[in-house]
Amino acid sequence: MKIKQDAAERHVLTITVDNEAGILAKIAGLFTARGYNIDSLTVADISENHSVSRITIVTHGPPAVIDQIHAQLERLVPVHRVTDLTELGPHVERELALVKVAGTGEKRVEALRVADVFRAKVVDTTTASFIFELTGAPDKIDSFVALMRELGLVEVGRTGIVGMMRGSERA
Repeated sequence: MKIKQDAAERHVLTITVDNEAGILAKIAGLFTARGYNIDSLTVADISENHSVSRITIVTHGPPAVIDQIHAQLERLVPVHRVTDLTELGPHVERELALVKVAGTGEKRVEALRVADVFRAKVVDTTTASFIFELTGAPDKIDSFVALMRELGLVEVGRTGIVGMMRGSERA
């Protein structure tokens, strides 16, 4: 099976920016104005003096669109650096999820068994429900949520993806 040259590809972009009011709106506006979708978005302060933040965006698009997104992000004044982790090679992606499951009897026991297999941690429990904390690759979390749907899934909260290059070098 041959893949089209212009097929949409998933890309993980990290953007280092000045930690100032409105920067996230500028970046989201850039995506919105051009009709690009953001699949996942996380932002956190990464400097000791709170002056720099790191934004991680997961998006899809053909190579030309990804190149255009990269170039347009670099033109924004408060942006220090844009890195496409997907283009650079092997990287680690993680996401945190809180998953609430309600059930009694055998379904409750099975939910605990599945959670143990996935190394999910029980962070809250009542006689009728659990809240599990799970960290891992997005596919792992998707699989866990799918299994919990059959066992009494009530609610899911996900943080979005954070990524970093493998090895000792800085991206």
